[in-house]
Amino acid sequence: MKFDVKKVKIIVTAPVENIKEIRNAICDEGAGIIGDYTYCTISTKCTGTFKPNDNANPYIGENNKLEFVQEEKLEARCDVNIVKRVLKRLREVHPYEEPAIDIIPLIDEEDL
Repeated sequence: MKFDVKKVKIIVTAPVENIKEIRNAICDEGAGIIGDYTYCTISTKCTGTFKPNDNANPYIGENNKLEFVQEEKLEARCDVNIVKRVLKRLREVHPYEEPAIDIIPLIDEEDL
């Protein structure tokens, strides 16, 4: 089987208080469209962990100390043609120095 990837799913975690701004930013850039619907996202509450090293400038926490932060995981579909623009905007509004972003290729049902 050969798949032509036309859409990806962007997944990012952030502090709960930043999710609305991130959602608006990526959807304003064109992510989150499914058919005739816009701003289609899903979010899940989660706990993020990280330990900044001496070179880090953490938004939350202290260097060399393990942190536990209440976060939300935000997911949205995105056309592959605009994903770089969407990611650029996401990074502009995300509070973390190094946000964890996953990009997952999606398969169209008609390709199966």
